[in-house]
Amino acid sequence: MAEISRLPGPVMDLWEWQFDGACRDADQDLFFHPEGERGSARRRRAEAAKAICATCPVLKECREQSLQVREPYGVWGGLSEDERAAILSQRTRTTKAV
Repeated sequence: MAEISRLPGPVMDLWEWQFDGACRDADQDLFFHPEGERGSARRRRAEAAKAICATCPVLKECREQSLQVREPYGVWGGLSEDERAAILSQRTRTTKAV
């Protein structure tokens, strides 16, 4: 008989936090830049997305998930693509130094 304690938990338990996201009812275009968007337009859009993230009850869960899966696009957990890349790079340097 299979050892049930070693089986993964229900998938819903892993993702249920997303139902509480402040972005759930927001315009998704706010979180992902259109092709060719640069400069102040991109910065304003990202700042507006981050303002929604700042009010989010699951900001930490979203941020950690985006870092774990190395989410390449958009604002996740209040972090832009460049901010996530910098955190991941720092984590890699810290891990190598230890």
